[in-house]
Amino acid sequence: MKYLGEHLEAKENPSTYYDHAVSAIVIAKEYSPHPWANPTRYDSLRIAKYAQGNDYHGEIKKILNKVAGDLKEVFPQDSFWPSIDSGPVLERDLAFEAGLGWVGKNTCLIDKKLGSYFFIGEILTSLKLDPFKEKSKNHCGTCTRCIDACPTRALVAPNVLDARLCLSYLNIEAPGIPDENLRPLVGDWFFGCDICQDVCPWNDKKNKENEGSVLLGNREEKIKAIEYLLTQTHRQIERDIKNSPLARAGARGLKRNALMVIANLKIYELRPNVESLVSHEFFGELAKWTLSQLQSH
Repeated sequence: MKYLGEHLEAKENPSTYYDHAVSAIVIAKEYSPHPWANPTRYDSLRIAKYAQGNDYHGEIKKILNKVAGDLKEVFPQDSFWPSIDSGPVLERDLAFEAGLGWVGKNTCLIDKKLGSYFFIGEILTSLKLDPFKEKSKNHCGTCTRCIDACPTRALVAPNVLDARLCLSYLNIEAPGIPDENLRPLVGDWFFGCDICQDVCPWNDKKNKENEGSVLLGNREEKIKAIEYLLTQTHRQIERDIKNSPLARAGARGLKRNALMVIANLKIYELRPNVESLVSHEFFGELAKWTLSQLQSH
């Protein structure tokens, strides 16, 4: 993900991008259950928890703008710049410095009470604030559940992620088709992945509390959702996923993901839909591979 290297200077020193910024106010917002739930046609498919609702960027920005506005009234001589992960800010590091958690072996920020299912947002400001001195201690101990559970071995070592192997990269950020050896490892993950968080002991309590809120349909519902996806124009799909995190992958990315899900779940019923794509410039090779995975029926 080459874009992560852009604005590197601003990430290392935010004041080069946000003039006169000397402090950061960091907030965490839980997303399990999702605070801005918004049903889509694809809720029956396996989607990462953070994406089971409205795009968090806009929602978190609303919260930050409100707080920044209130602060501006109290400190009119200072400036406040709301920011989220779409801006040049190392938000996880700022959140650690702000005492919101420690960086776990799965590279996620973890809090003893909240676990790791939360969004991070920050307000950079010219207001001089005292540093937060009570940083969270690391409580991962000898646990390696996240490393052991990752199907692609993307967690190559504690706190070290090879993003090129991460399922969330393969089915969201990657512009092309995953290598053939990685496709079966995608499993039924249609968008994103929660495996390294789901197995984390610090999320056990949240997983039990929100067990009934996790969206996932039966086989018939999955077939209906994927068939719809594969028979719609990209323009229609883009309309369907407007204001949803799914828009990050785009219509082409979602169709790509659907083909891998068909293969891995052995959805023989959709073979005709797959066959219609074998001559497609982008999907053709993947469609042929998917059909090869369905030959046993």
